[in-house]
Amino acid sequence: MNLPQKGPLDGPGSVRTTPLGVLVVCGVVGLVFGWALRPVSQRLGESPPTVGWAQVCALLVVAGALGWAAWTTRQLLVKKKGWLEPHKAVNRLVLAKACALVGALACGGYAGYVLTWVGSEAALAGERMFRSGVGAAAGLLMCVAALLLERACRVPPDEGAADGKTKGVEPDPA
Repeated sequence: MNLPQKGPLDGPGSVRTTPLGVLVVCGVVGLVFGWALRPVSQRLGESPPTVGWAQVCALLVVAGALGWAAWTTRQLLVKKKGWLEPHKAVNRLVLAKACALVGALACGGYAGYVLTWVGSEAALAGERMFRSGVGAAAGLLMCVAALLLERACRVPPDEGAADGKTKGVEPDPA
């Protein structure tokens, strides 16, 4: 049995970026739930929910915060050749991974809800489609910003180190 070769950063304590397949699965799950929301609510005798601007704006604010965190992290680690305390780097990485999944789920959910209103003659169909479309775009922006933050958290390998150790992390005092 051939196992993949491990690089210098693939040992214990390393984390890989979020795979595209996982994001696609989250998006498809969101799409199915978003698509099912209208028929299920109608079968229960309820009116389909409207999409409020507060939810969409919250996604945009989170996307902006993630983008800002990605930019400042990249500036610190790459441009200024500084270092980031390990616990802060892990916090940013965990935040980025979680937000990438939630962004993909939200993007799919809003896109699925848009699809249920295509061709509908209902009174608020256009408004629901527009707001859901903006929500899907905001979810996609959130996912992209989270992936950028993930990428910014990568510590570049030390160019002069032959043992594969990385710079940017404080050395162990022991």
